[in-house]
Amino acid sequence: MPKSDTAAAATDSSTYREYILDVRIVERTTGEGDTRYRFEAPDHEGIAFDDPEMATLYADVYFDVNGFQEAGTGERGVPPTVIQAGRDTLVAYFLTQDGVDVHWAASFYGEKPEKIERYVSRVRKRSKKIREGAKEHGHV
Repeated sequence: MPKSDTAAAATDSSTYREYILDVRIVERTTGEGDTRYRFEAPDHEGIAFDDPEMATLYADVYFDVNGFQEAGTGERGVPPTVIQAGRDTLVAYFLTQDGVDVHWAASFYGEKPEKIERYVSRVRKRSKKIREGAKEHGHV
């Protein structure tokens, strides 16, 4: 679940996953022994998650829409580029938010959980293709 990463100072950190264009997920252990996964990208304020799966999904949404900023969208706002990207991307983004899971999204959209999972799968596949294409064009 995304949260501000200012509450507890990291005592140990390492790169959990590294992507192109200086985007990465950093695994941090706090003084309380909690592990957090922080999404970091240039010109992005960063956001931390309890679950590495949600951190990687957030990264996939980020690449799917060619980056976005959440700053200024408010506590429950959605970046305009995410909204404009389509239902599957919006669903994937919602899943990275506190209190939202596949069943909530399925209920909200009037779909079965399996369809929500297909939406997420599409976003992950597109994001992977985008990163691969960028690498082929020399973006690292």
